[in-house]
Amino acid sequence: MSNEQPVVTASSYLTLNYRLASLDGKDIVTTFSTTPATLLMGQGQLAPVLEELLIGLPEGTHKTFEVSGGIGPRNPELIREVSRATLDQNSAPDAEYKIGDLVDFAAPGGGRFAGILRELGEETCVFDFNHPLAGQPLKFEVQLISVL
Repeated sequence: MSNEQPVVTASSYLTLNYRLASLDGKDIVTTFSTTPATLLMGQGQLAPVLEELLIGLPEGTHKTFEVSGGIGPRNPELIREVSRATLDQNSAPDAEYKIGDLVDFAAPGGGRFAGILRELGEETCVFDFNHPLAGQPLKFEVQLISVL
């Protein structure tokens, strides 16, 4: 009977604490101060670039990675013009917007997606639908509590 620690595979079920922070150490999300997260690898609960870093790590590992490209590259095609009418349809009647606001839209087929307002015009607005962390360097700290 081997007493080797289990290691993370592409289909592992994990209990872990993790923290995403900017390179200057400002927390973006952390579970260290609350309840550990449980997740099944490959289900999109963590960005694929973060899952890749976990593969092969043994249970009990506690380490921090620097992720230079963030959770993925920024896609220029996700910067889109949206008509003011579409914005108004997805807004509260008296909503006031300013540059940098995150606005939630109804997607065709019933989903939701969010974009950051970059330009606000009378007829059209420009939204960036890239994930806010795309292309931004991050620190990813992980503590693997259990690997199944």
